Amino acid sequence: MSTKPPPSSALLSVEALGFPWETIDPFLFCVHHDDAYPPGNGRYGPAASLLSGRQIGSDFSRKDGWSMYHGQQVPGFPAHPHRGFETVTIVRKGRIDHSDSLGATARFGGGDVQWLTAGKGIVHAEMFPLLHTERSNPLELFQIWLNLPADSKMVEPHFTMFWSQDIPRHRAIDEGGRGTEVVCIAGSLAAPGDVTRPLAPPPDSWASRLNADLAIWTIRMEPQARWLLPAAIGEGTRRKLYFFAGSQITVEGREVEARSAIELRAGADVALINGDEVAELLLLQGRPIGEPVAQYGPFVMNTEQELRQAYEDYRRTQFGGWPWADPAPVHGEEDGRFARHADGRTERHASEER
Repeated sequence: MSTKPPPSSALLSVEALGFPWETIDPFLFCVHHDDAYPPGNGRYGPAASLLSGRQIGSDFSRKDGWSMYHGQQVPGFPAHPHRGFETVTIVRKGRIDHSDSLGATARFGGGDVQWLTAGKGIVHAEMFPLLHTERSNPLELFQIWLNLPADSKMVEPHFTMFWSQDIPRHRAIDEGGRGTEVVCIAGSLAAPGDVTRPLAPPPDSWASRLNADLAIWTIRMEPQARWLLPAAIGEGTRRKLYFFAGSQITVEGREVEARSAIELRAGADVALINGDEVAELLLLQGRPIGEPVAQYGPFVMNTEQELRQAYEDYRRTQFGGWPWADPAPVHGEEDGRFARHADGRTERHASEER
């Protein structure tokens, strides 16, 4: 149910969070996975007895607090294609094993972000290996689909990793000494006497255009913390705040319960006052692309004809083919994080959980 404040308010609407979360142009999709996976069976999946009663291959049941999704033995999403948009995957807990048709692989998590420009076509797998056999394997992530404008729909695919330790963070302390931390995945945050600038987005992303005014931030507020969310600077920018964890916050004088999506007037500063529990929010902001959207499953184009062409191209070429023996690859027992790019360049990082 959506409610609308008075027209003069900086708070435009409040609605309950569903699954997936409703988004606004230039975003297409946003989902929050928060799975309490059990100890692993030594083969990166749950014990066979825990799979009883699930629709294996399409399990979104959240039975016992977790789902297998499209995984058969290991939770996750085996090889599937994309064209015409980008995926931004923010992994707050646990690990994701990535493999793609470019020949790239990665294991990332603990605050890392993968930004994948599908462009003219890519096939990738995202598996959630249960690496720990003696303890639980919690996984928490956001996956956000960001549209590409028509002139970038058919660019070459591009695979980017933002490692947790490199992502800029802004910390504000209010007069009562209570803190608010903002993780700036995309979009600069201008505060009095300070500007937090993000890492560079992929070159063909809508986010790479200065007038797109695009921001993706996660926000964590301590109990009773106060913070002034600064106004966006772009013309025509839209902004939505997803309050996904906590009890309640006050937004411009109005109390809002957790599990709410809040659309804000982007050009206004917005006063946030947290309640008695830690609050966590996701902000998605950007100037709309404003083009027709033709979407069917994993393909997002501008016209139905382009959609038909996408399916024909995938049927004919498999977007370069799948170079891995398994449609759901897992990258061994090592808990460390790495990315092996299609050109052979490799990045490695020690285990880091936040």
